[in-house]
Amino acid sequence: MAGYSRLMHTDEEPTHAKLAALLADAVNPAIAEHGGRIVKNTGDGFLAEFLSAVQAVRAAVQFQARIRELTIGDVDGRRIAFRVGVNIGDVIVEPHDIFGDGVNQAARLESIAEPGGICISASVYEHVRGKVDAEFVNMGEQSLKNIAHPVRAYAMVRDGINLGSQTGRRAPFSPPRLSIVVLPFADLSSDPEQAYFVDGITESLTTDLSQIEGAFVIGRHTAFTYKGKPVDLKQLGCELNVRYVLEGTVQRSGDRLRINVQLVDAGTGGHLWADRFDKPVGDLFDMQDEIVARLANTLNAKLIEAEARRAENTLHPDAMDLFFQGRHSFNKGVTSKSLTQARLF
Repeated sequence: MAGYSRLMHTDEEPTHAKLAALLADAVNPAIAEHGGRIVKNTGDGFLAEFLSAVQAVRAAVQFQARIRELTIGDVDGRRIAFRVGVNIGDVIVEPHDIFGDGVNQAARLESIAEPGGICISASVYEHVRGKVDAEFVNMGEQSLKNIAHPVRAYAMVRDGINLGSQTGRRAPFSPPRLSIVVLPFADLSSDPEQAYFVDGITESLTTDLSQIEGAFVIGRHTAFTYKGKPVDLKQLGCELNVRYVLEGTVQRSGDRLRINVQLVDAGTGGHLWADRFDKPVGDLFDMQDEIVARLANTLNAKLIEAEARRAENTLHPDAMDLFFQGRHSFNKGVTSKSLTQARLF
């Protein structure tokens, strides 16, 4: 529970009663429903064990949503919220407790989550990706207290907001390489048939970009929360923890269709690449497939190029920095000069 000591100090009995009610009405039912058990109660929190990482995260998502419903009318300074950390690991089981490094990591992941948020380890993310009703953003490698090695963590995204902690002494998140969000393309016409076509381009492009090796693409459900809204791209990059934003417009005039698209550096707001597609209107599904394929292939090369340029300005490049520089040199064309230059990396 976030702010437990403060709330107990200022309003002890009502806080204790509210906490007990939330545990009974939201937390305990969700844990039981998903096959978990509460190992112990720590006063301001609890330790729970599940046989499945998917069930653990589903339970956490469920009770966090229920707690928000039950506390939505509470005064900000007195609203109770929980932080959740989820990890996978072998444990030592005793009658009333469990121990082990996996338990310690879960506790540390909880400490870097925002109130109302969930942080999970990379091993959990691999199990739950695409299997839970929640989106998670890569927080990068996190140095956790009393944990020998950095742990890659993922934070739940809710309503377009990254619920990983950005307070305290931790450094801001470093967006993963090749991380991108495809914003819903803007429809500049009033044709209902075209609206489906426009949304289809966004969804198909999100799917195709996720096939790029090493790419981290924000899911379409999160991206579509920004549909029709004015967006500060630099702020968006911070919220979703991505390096790149792809946005575009679709306009129909008579028997021709025009698509404008641009790739933006979310860190600076600067444009990295832009293009325009003008085509006669034909079968919309065939056009969608053709346009998405062309965009995905082009963006693959442009993202590699952008990462290579970042690597050129890195004082201590790692293996991936060198890989992107070599790949970019190779993409310039298969010539003896480009191959020689690529091998140098």
